[in-house]
Amino acid sequence: MKTSESMLRGSTWASSLAPPELDRVVAEAFERHLPVGGHATHRGEPAECWIGVIDGLVKMTVSHTDGRHSTLTGVTAGGWAGEGTLLKGGRWGYDAVAVRDTRLVCIPRHSFERLVSTSLPFNRFLLAQLNARLSLFIGLIENDRLLGPDARVARCLAMLFEPALYPNTGSFVQLSQEEIGLLSGVSRQRANESLHALERDGLLRVDFGGVTVLDLPGLRCYAGPSRSSRRNARAPLQAAALAAIDTPAADQPISVM
Repeated sequence: MKTSESMLRGSTWASSLAPPELDRVVAEAFERHLPVGGHATHRGEPAECWIGVIDGLVKMTVSHTDGRHSTLTGVTAGGWAGEGTLLKGGRWGYDAVAVRDTRLVCIPRHSFERLVSTSLPFNRFLLAQLNARLSLFIGLIENDRLLGPDARVARCLAMLFEPALYPNTGSFVQLSQEEIGLLSGVSRQRANESLHALERDGLLRVDFGGVTVLDLPGLRCYAGPSRSSRRNARAPLQAAALAAIDTPAADQPISVM
């Protein structure tokens, strides 16, 4: 099992720190375990630490007083979150909720601020991180406004392979269909349909417990199902319709309207 120390020392930004400074960060950090539905952050509370995901999945959500909510993004193993709020010195603008059992490593605010004040390489890392985060959210807005559910699922999966944000993601993504639906803004049933449409187009393979990505560039530019996919999906319905037409119903009276 991966430890919080190995997570810290293996992070991209850690290699830029002098060994004594990295040792200090490791000593100041602490680990948290979240059960399903547990909160890493609560909207409106002061931001007191920078959050890294050792293993598991955390979704960032916002909610309305009438009960409606929207999932902004998710953070998988190896990813970090909260740097923007810490840099502003403000309060959390979202809830961070564990979608499955999750372990976090938390770097206290004072440690984070010390790194910002003393390490130029760390600041360069933060610039790259914030730029990647901005690109992700611009993409999410574009997807939500312009694309159908199949394309939203495809682009959502592709975003989990952004190396600046999710450095440990391999070809297999351990996400349930319900989790993919939450991150894509569609129902679990619709996520299931979309995943099989993407599978028919050869972009991924639906496996037990997750998805194996076969064509990442294809997912990133996916705009909708191919003609062959639509034709294959319609074929069973067309066959059933023809069978119903060709098969006479027994003892069925003929009526004239």
